[in-house]
Amino acid sequence: MYKLEDEVNSQVLCDAIVEGMQENKAQDIVVLDLREISNAVCDFFVICSGESSTQVDGISNSISRFTRKELQEKPWHIEGKTNSEWILLDYINVVAHVFYKDARPFYDLEDLWSDAKRTDIPNFN
Repeated sequence: MYKLEDEVNSQVLCDAIVEGMQENKAQDIVVLDLREISNAVCDFFVICSGESSTQVDGISNSISRFTRKELQEKPWHIEGKTNSEWILLDYINVVAHVFYKDARPFYDLEDLWSDAKRTDIPNFN
Protein backbone atom coordinates (compact mmCIF):
# COMPACT_ATOMS: atom_id res chain seq x y z
CA MET A 1 0.00 0.00 0.00
CA TYR A 2 1.27 3.46 -0.96
CA LYS A 3 1.81 5.81 1.98
CA LEU A 4 2.35 9.57 2.30
CA GLU A 5 5.79 8.76 3.70
CA ASP A 6 6.71 7.17 0.33
CA GLU A 7 5.63 10.33 -1.47
CA VAL A 8 7.77 12.52 0.80
CA ASN A 9 10.74 10.16 0.41
CA SER A 10 10.48 10.16 -3.39
CA GLN A 11 10.34 13.99 -3.41
CA VAL A 12 13.44 14.17 -1.17
CA LEU A 13 15.24 11.67 -3.41
CA CYS A 14 14.20 13.64 -6.51
CA ASP A 15 15.62 16.84 -5.00
CA ALA A 16 18.88 15.06 -4.11
CA ILE A 17 19.22 13.74 -7.67
CA VAL A 18 18.78 17.29 -9.02
CA GLU A 19 21.52 18.49 -6.65
CA GLY A 20 23.79 15.65 -7.75
CA MET A 21 23.23 16.66 -11.37
CA GLN A 22 23.95 20.31 -10.61
CA GLU A 23 27.17 19.37 -8.81
CA ASN A 24 28.56 18.27 -12.17
CA LYS A 25 27.07 21.15 -14.21
CA ALA A 26 24.32 19.14 -15.92
CA GLN A 27 22.30 21.20 -18.40
CA ASP A 28 18.57 21.47 -19.12
CA ILE A 29 17.40 19.61 -16.02
CA VAL A 30 13.70 18.70 -16.16
CA VAL A 31 11.68 17.03 -13.41
CA LEU A 32 8.58 15.14 -14.55
CA ASP A 33 6.14 14.43 -11.72
CA LEU A 34 4.36 11.22 -12.69
CA ARG A 35 2.44 10.72 -9.44
CA GLU A 36 -0.90 11.80 -10.97
CA ILE A 37 -0.54 9.58 -14.04
CA SER A 38 -2.22 6.20 -13.81
CA ASN A 39 0.05 3.26 -14.56
CA ALA A 40 3.21 5.40 -14.33
CA VAL A 41 6.34 3.38 -13.73
CA CYS A 42 7.58 5.58 -10.88
CA ASP A 43 6.91 8.90 -9.08
CA PHE A 44 9.47 11.08 -10.88
CA PHE A 45 11.70 11.19 -13.93
CA VAL A 46 14.65 13.56 -13.60
CA ILE A 47 16.23 14.27 -16.98
CA CYS A 48 19.38 16.21 -17.86
CA SER A 49 22.02 16.60 -20.55
CA GLY A 50 25.80 16.56 -20.62
CA GLU A 51 28.11 18.13 -23.21
CA SER A 52 30.25 15.00 -23.72
CA SER A 53 30.22 11.30 -22.93
CA THR A 54 32.81 12.04 -20.23
CA GLN A 55 30.49 14.58 -18.61
CA VAL A 56 27.49 12.22 -18.91
CA ASP A 57 29.48 9.59 -17.04
CA GLY A 58 30.61 12.19 -14.49
CA ILE A 59 27.03 13.39 -13.89
CA SER A 60 25.82 9.83 -13.26
CA ASN A 61 28.69 9.26 -10.82
CA SER A 62 27.89 12.55 -9.08
CA ILE A 63 24.24 11.54 -8.66
CA SER A 64 25.26 8.18 -7.16
CA ARG A 65 27.77 9.79 -4.78
CA PHE A 66 25.40 12.55 -3.68
CA THR A 67 22.40 10.30 -3.00
CA ARG A 68 24.57 7.80 -1.15
CA LYS A 69 26.21 10.53 0.98
CA GLU A 70 23.06 12.55 1.74
CA LEU A 71 20.35 9.86 1.91
CA GLN A 72 22.20 6.53 2.11
CA GLU A 73 20.41 5.60 -1.13
CA LYS A 74 21.97 3.89 -4.10
CA PRO A 75 20.48 2.98 -7.47
CA TRP A 76 18.69 -0.33 -7.68
CA HIS A 77 19.81 -0.62 -11.30
CA ILE A 78 22.03 1.32 -13.74
CA GLU A 79 21.86 1.09 -17.54
CA GLY A 80 23.98 2.64 -20.29
CA LYS A 81 27.37 3.03 -18.61
CA THR A 82 29.07 1.31 -21.55
CA ASN A 83 28.62 4.08 -24.14
CA SER A 84 27.58 7.01 -21.90
CA GLU A 85 25.02 8.29 -24.42
CA TRP A 86 22.04 7.70 -22.11
CA ILE A 87 22.66 6.56 -18.56
CA LEU A 88 19.63 5.56 -16.53
CA LEU A 89 19.81 5.35 -12.73
CA ASP A 90 16.78 3.53 -11.35
CA TYR A 91 15.98 4.28 -7.70
CA ILE A 92 12.57 2.52 -8.00
CA ASN A 93 10.39 5.56 -7.13
CA VAL A 94 12.63 8.02 -8.99
CA VAL A 95 14.48 7.40 -12.26
CA ALA A 96 17.33 9.68 -13.36
CA HIS A 97 18.07 9.97 -17.08
CA VAL A 98 21.43 11.47 -18.06
CA PHE A 99 21.67 12.09 -21.80
CA TYR A 100 24.47 13.12 -24.10
CA LYS A 101 23.01 16.37 -25.44
CA ASP A 102 22.73 15.14 -29.07
CA ALA A 103 20.90 11.92 -28.07
CA ARG A 104 18.26 13.56 -25.88
CA PRO A 105 16.00 14.94 -28.67
CA PHE A 106 15.84 11.50 -30.31
CA TYR A 107 14.23 9.90 -27.25
CA ASP A 108 12.23 13.03 -26.28
CA LEU A 109 11.02 11.70 -22.92
CA GLU A 110 9.48 15.06 -22.06
CA ASP A 111 7.09 14.73 -25.00
CA LEU A 112 6.46 11.04 -24.39
CA TRP A 113 5.39 11.86 -20.80
CA SER A 114 3.78 15.22 -21.63
CA ASP A 115 0.86 14.50 -19.27
CA ALA A 116 3.25 14.79 -16.31
CA LYS A 117 3.67 17.97 -14.31
CA ARG A 118 6.91 19.47 -15.64
CA THR A 119 9.43 21.57 -13.72
CA ASP A 120 12.38 23.10 -15.59
CA ILE A 121 15.43 23.73 -13.40
CA PRO A 122 17.45 26.82 -14.44
CA ASN A 123 20.96 26.15 -15.78
CA PHE A 124 23.94 27.36 -13.78
CA ASN A 125 26.29 29.54 -15.83
